[in-house]
Amino acid sequence: MSVTLEQAAEALNGKLDAGEFDSTAKFQIEDLGAIMLDSDGARVGDEEADVTMTADADTFQSILEGDLNPTAAFMSGKLTIDGDMGTAMKLASALS
Repeated sequence: MSVTLEQAAEALNGKLDAGEFDSTAKFQIEDLGAIMLDSDGARVGDEEADVTMTADADTFQSILEGDLNPTAAFMSGKLTIDGDMGTAMKLASALS
């Protein structure tokens, strides 16, 4: 298991309030793996989700640190979204 993924999951848990996000989402980080998010929080994993967001590690890090807005990343092609766009938008607002 990647230390980078574990640290990212911890950072996401710090941004999400318990139970605030009631759907399932997956951040697929190119060449590293995936982080699952659900009502229990974030964890390293690769399962089925309502929405899958894919980005490279630099883009994901910028989103996580608040330097890059997820919507801007999507519009610029740095972030791809597969699945329920409403869930992706709900997650973006929960993380901000």
